[in-house]
Amino acid sequence: MRMRDKMKKLLIVESPTKARTIGKYLGNDYKVLATVGHIRDLPTNKMAVDFKNFEVEYVIDNKKKKVVDELVKASKSAKQILLASDPDREGEAISWHVKWILLNAKKPVDKKLISRVTFHEITKEAIEEALKKSREIDMDLVNAQQGRRVLDRVVGYSLSPILWKKVRRGLSAGRVQSVAVRLICEREKEIEAFKKEKYFSIYSELKKGGQKFNAELIKVDGKNIYKTDKIKLFDGEYSFTSSCFKTQNDADGYIKNLEKVFLITKVLEREVSRLPLPAFTTSKLQQAASRKMGWSGKQTMSVAQKLYEKGLITYHRTDSVYLSEKAIGEFRKYIEKEFGQNYVVPKIRLYKNTAKNAQEAHEAIRPTNVSRPTIDDGDVRENKLYEMIWKRAVATQAAAAIMKNTTILFSNGNGIFESKGVRMLFDGFLKITGDKHEDQVLPELKENEKIEGKKSWSVESETNPMPRYSDASLVSSLEKQGIGRPSTYAPIISTILLRQYIEREEGKFRPTVLGQATNEFLVKNFENILSLPFTAEMEETLDKVSLGKEDWKKMMKDFWKKFEKELKLAENKSERVKVETEKTGEKCPECKDGNLVIRLGRFGKFISCDRFPDCKYTKQYQEDAGFKCPECGAEGVVRKTKTGRKFYGCSKYPTCKWAGWKKP
Repeated sequence: MRMRDKMKKLLIVESPTKARTIGKYLGNDYKVLATVGHIRDLPTNKMAVDFKNFEVEYVIDNKKKKVVDELVKASKSAKQILLASDPDREGEAISWHVKWILLNAKKPVDKKLISRVTFHEITKEAIEEALKKSREIDMDLVNAQQGRRVLDRVVGYSLSPILWKKVRRGLSAGRVQSVAVRLICEREKEIEAFKKEKYFSIYSELKKGGQKFNAELIKVDGKNIYKTDKIKLFDGEYSFTSSCFKTQNDADGYIKNLEKVFLITKVLEREVSRLPLPAFTTSKLQQAASRKMGWSGKQTMSVAQKLYEKGLITYHRTDSVYLSEKAIGEFRKYIEKEFGQNYVVPKIRLYKNTAKNAQEAHEAIRPTNVSRPTIDDGDVRENKLYEMIWKRAVATQAAAAIMKNTTILFSNGNGIFESKGVRMLFDGFLKITGDKHEDQVLPELKENEKIEGKKSWSVESETNPMPRYSDASLVSSLEKQGIGRPSTYAPIISTILLRQYIEREEGKFRPTVLGQATNEFLVKNFENILSLPFTAEMEETLDKVSLGKEDWKKMMKDFWKKFEKELKLAENKSERVKVETEKTGEKCPECKDGNLVIRLGRFGKFISCDRFPDCKYTKQYQEDAGFKCPECGAEGVVRKTKTGRKFYGCSKYPTCKWAGWKKP
């Protein structure tokens, strides 16, 4: 131990990057070390949970022995030990495990030296303020994390052996992941069951002076031509619209009887305000990054983690839309300085949380320094995400955008046509977000005025089934149902992709045959666990544990009492589910008797003989992508990365190494 390290204060965080950033703000009195994530957890090779009293066996990760030795060594000479892991349940648990290690070392640390500090942003001011407010570890938060960890371990390690017997060897199940798979499987069933229907819309081109504009038929004989139908889905409702014109002949017949002159029956003009959205929560950030940039939740959270650790944004795992008074004040001053007083909303704008089971323990995600709208030292992805966060947060205190909406109704025979226009009067917060708005200006028109009709036509449409889930819509559904927490959305999707229960096709999720078979078995035998109300109820119970209103061991005992019976019943009485295989239409070249089928293995799809294990013929599966390689002209194929993400390549690889994310 060097002399200058003796009797320093020891601050412990999870991330080396975070440690380096914080180290810049603290003086020579502090030594900052990182645990590099969890250092003590349940072992992977056994259940490690006593079902009688739910005592848990924790072990130190073998890969973290060096980190633990460094922490123990540094703690021996520290005059104060501050546990500064992330400000959530996971972070609280990491601090608790670190404290246990230090108190159970060969030469234990005096527990009076150990305390907990939390901060939601890594800035000099926030850290200095946090250091003044050290506290004891919050065991309610720790117990909520333990409860979730043990619950997921018990469900996963209990279901997996049954899946091995009843579906396929090597499968695993998770409490929340299995519900996500069910959502995707149910959506696929709903899509397959949906009956498409053709319908026609009718439009007319009108002219006044030299200006042409379009009007749409909306009523015939006083009745709306469009009707909206609703379908009840597994996780909500789906609405779709169709018109009363079902055939081309119906539409053409109506158009044929239209008169050349349209009479204006009503002119409606009104000003409308468009308000900015609240600052990002974790789920909304993932949804926005998915829609705007095509990012996965995992990618978004990885970039956000870097921004947080560099001190550029506040803590990125949050379900709160709250902003501090200090941040609001800074945003308002910045807007006034850069855009003028008229761009500041007169009264401070506050938002209410609409997410189910929202904790609101943290702030929404925002920049730590409003005067920095862009970053210079980050990579391209960091810049994109930061700018998106900055604009959304700062815009919350900007004035509303004011628009003038014009609606004009025309009559022609027994029909009513409608034409809509919009004009921006004041761009307000849109000046900050940079969102584009195209004016649609109609000519000056008055009631009872007659307008010339130039031509009319019909447009054929089709009712579409509900779309498959994307990263954005799946996260939205999980949040809406109260399933999972901000920190779990990205890992849920990554896990079920990695386990090959689902696959991503052009940004949308669809279940694999393995996912459908596994889901079928679990729903049939464990309907309660895979139901949305039950999963949301467990989240509520864990929230009560975090508030000290529920005992996590009692929660587990109540759960296990029912679950154990379902396990025994499923193991002894349930039928085996067959995983369907897709035939290629080719005979096996090795045994000559079998047919070649597409199977799903550990590393993705492959082709084998349906007489396996009698015939062990296999070959690589190449999915035809429907294009020619732009470099050599060979057939293009679909490939996958190690994480399951699809990309396009050449069938002649490795001779030709052309590859791309988009189909050419």
